Amino acid sequence: MSQEKANIHLTNWDIVGVNPNDKNWSSGDIFCFWANNIQSLIGFSLIASLYLVYDLNIIIVLAACVSAGFLVAIFSYIIGQPSQKYGLPFPVILRSSFGIAGARYIGMLRGIVGMFMFGIQTFFISKSIGYLIRIFIFNYNDAILENEMFLLFIMGMDLIDWFSFIFALVIQFYLFKQGQNFTKYILNFSAWFVYIGLAVFLIILAGENSKEIISAFALSVSTENIVSKDNLLTLISLIGTLFAFFSIVILNIGDFSRYVKNSSENFKGNLSLIINLIIFSFASVFIVIGADIVMAKKMLEVDQLLTNPTDIIGKIDNSFLTVIAIFFILVASGSSNLIANYIPTQNALLNFFPKNLDKSSSGLLIIIIGLVFGGLWLPILSQSGALSIIDTIGSFFGPIAGVIIADYYLIKNKEYISKDIFSDLKKGTYFYSGGWQIKGLYSIIIGFIFAASTIWNADLRFLQSFSWLIGAFISYITYYLLASD
Repeated sequence: MSQEKANIHLTNWDIVGVNPNDKNWSSGDIFCFWANNIQSLIGFSLIASLYLVYDLNIIIVLAACVSAGFLVAIFSYIIGQPSQKYGLPFPVILRSSFGIAGARYIGMLRGIVGMFMFGIQTFFISKSIGYLIRIFIFNYNDAILENEMFLLFIMGMDLIDWFSFIFALVIQFYLFKQGQNFTKYILNFSAWFVYIGLAVFLIILAGENSKEIISAFALSVSTENIVSKDNLLTLISLIGTLFAFFSIVILNIGDFSRYVKNSSENFKGNLSLIINLIIFSFASVFIVIGADIVMAKKMLEVDQLLTNPTDIIGKIDNSFLTVIAIFFILVASGSSNLIANYIPTQNALLNFFPKNLDKSSSGLLIIIIGLVFGGLWLPILSQSGALSIIDTIGSFFGPIAGVIIADYYLIKNKEYISKDIFSDLKKGTYFYSGGWQIKGLYSIIIGFIFAASTIWNADLRFLQSFSWLIGAFISYITYYLLASD
């Protein structure tokens, strides 16, 4: 009876092991997962800028994309494999490394970052919705926008902005609370919807300009001194930049790999990130080059090469194309918010309050907190250095990953005791010292110091892109030395 009570205390039916019959994600679904991670405004601008803005050799940038993709894929497979095997989400996996109590607080570090970023990303999603509303109102009757109620600003947002923001929160809550099968549908739909949109947009831009686009692209390709020292240093720097872009998702990849059918599908699905990077690279580069050629022919004055899709659409000044493009941006932004922020936060909250929350109540809590963070973004958070605090908290992510890897593969020999991972009995395997695995806690603190030093110490900021890897390596070694005795 005591064992049953212990299990009830730590068990929530949304974070228990997935029934093997319900593991229905394939490598194709993980392909779409990674597609959603890169199909964002930030991803588009980053990739296009690396290829076109910084006067870099395209071959070097492509090699960096493939190398970083491979590195991210391998780490994602390694970290996500325990979840795939046992069907457990990331915060529950932490119980083996940090104890049943320690996992609650360590997992909430990811939850805090997720809640903050969910609110901020929803704020930017709402700007696109507000833009659509203004276009429709303007086309119906432009005088309406001059009404006094649309000129009243509260916390930097007017009536349309606030309506758009709250609407974005509500629609995400409704869509995201539907469960893992619907989540898979969202990710698959979004990935192919955006890829088709990119293809159509590229065709529209290319039209009669295909030869000019190919010629402009070819000018950036050079095989001269391809293995020079400068190119090697550039390659390493770019790998770090691209790895850092994906690093926030690597830690909690188990929240998704828990639904994958088997290890083989998990491995192939993660490797598909490389394919996504190659496809997205060429799509973004050709679109940016094509847009620049079209604008030049139309004699539109542009100070620099535009790599942000919203800037490109704004310059082309086509209302129909603008509306269509915004819909694609909304789909891509919403699905990436689901992956990077909503689900990691939800699982962290369910693990922290297993007896008090379910999918709906935890989702509602995320929406409320997102409302606060998003509402405060313009007047306070964007000007207060809040992102530096979030970056510092993020310095724990690499060290946490290092401890998970060392614990599962070296200390636990790829085996968890399922009955004890939900037990708070003192004799339970993962109770450790009052529910805390002190060795794991000590290891992430050491790793955090090394990782965060790339943010705090100006002389080490050139290593900031590698902070995740540095912290993971230090904590991996530290935990192995402490826990293997």
